[in-house]
Amino acid sequence: MDTITIRYSFKFGRNKFEVFDLQLDTKNFELLGNTPEVLPAWTKLDFHQCPNCPLKVSEVPRCPLAVNLVNIVKKFDSFISYNETLVVVTTKERIISQVTTVQRAVGSMMGLIIAASGCPHTNYFRPMARFHLPLANDEETVYRAASMYLLAQYFIKNNGEAVDFDLSGLKSIYRNIQLINYTVAERLRAASKSDSVLNAIVDLDVYAQTLTIVIEDSLEELQSIYRPYIDKNPISGGLLSG
Repeated sequence: MDTITIRYSFKFGRNKFEVFDLQLDTKNFELLGNTPEVLPAWTKLDFHQCPNCPLKVSEVPRCPLAVNLVNIVKKFDSFISYNETLVVVTTKERIISQVTTVQRAVGSMMGLIIAASGCPHTNYFRPMARFHLPLANDEETVYRAASMYLLAQYFIKNNGEAVDFDLSGLKSIYRNIQLINYTVAERLRAASKSDSVLNAIVDLDVYAQTLTIVIEDSLEELQSIYRPYIDKNPISGGLLSG
């Protein structure tokens, strides 16, 4: 099976390191081999199960998202959210590094893991996981989410189905994510003694809430950089003639 590796390395002080090698299937970009053999009780599907969860305990006894967070909880249970860390993210194409808080660094990695975890509601974010941008800010996240969704509409149109250029579906996706973030936070309260992992999911939820509220305004602010397309449409402007 062909895989892509994204490595998250965390350095604390002089001599303490934590390294996560996240293996993702190149075909469906599902996270592989990230769950320990022994799983804690808080990973059971019916433990703070999301109200919008389509899975059944009889068929899927463990929450796929929760089981992929176990290793993070174990590694970061002794850290406080505002502790400083040097995080280095390594892919085949590039290396990105930043000195930031544990909360923000873990949140970036959690965003990737959640998207690729196998949760039916977070599967929509696998294209963003495929083109992962570590430590993205609000504006970058809005741009990437909207671009991902609009490209999906291209593929939907090619399948002869109705498309959504008003981003209504994207807002619905993020409203579902807000419910998931809330219930995952309840799981993490039971799982972790520190606040670093819990606050990381809170950070992700802030992104989700922000996007559903301000996505149209945020995209409007980006319109100026699309002025060449607006002033001279490539189709009607003659680029495709001949």
